[in-house]
Amino acid sequence: MKRLVAWLISGVVLAGLLITLLIPPPAYAADRRNQADDKIAERAGKVDLNNCSVRRFQDYPGMYPTLAGKIVLGGPYASVDDVLNLDLTDRQKELFTKYKDNFTVTDAVIALNEGDDRINDGQYR
Repeated sequence: MKRLVAWLISGVVLAGLLITLLIPPPAYAADRRNQADDKIAERAGKVDLNNCSVRRFQDYPGMYPTLAGKIVLGGPYASVDDVLNLDLTDRQKELFTKYKDNFTVTDAVIALNEGDDRINDGQYR
């Protein structure tokens, strides 16, 4: 009787092993993507007006922090030219048009826009 039970158990174990070999494995980390990395790739080296913080404007003299704050708070934008519809001074409009080719607009992502992180992203000198 013990031998019969041992044979049945080993048969069940063997059948289980064969089934696991035939079933395709689930896809794991290869399908997961980070939204921030996707946005960085999508913007192609330009400043994304809908998903950036004011710190990204430091490379453009005269824009940081005042004009950058207005741009960040004024979004989301459908196109780069929508920034010119904000309440800007003539000097600010002039500055923006000077650097306009360095900006792009992509769809806003909540992961990059949640809270006040776009104004104060915690990066200090």
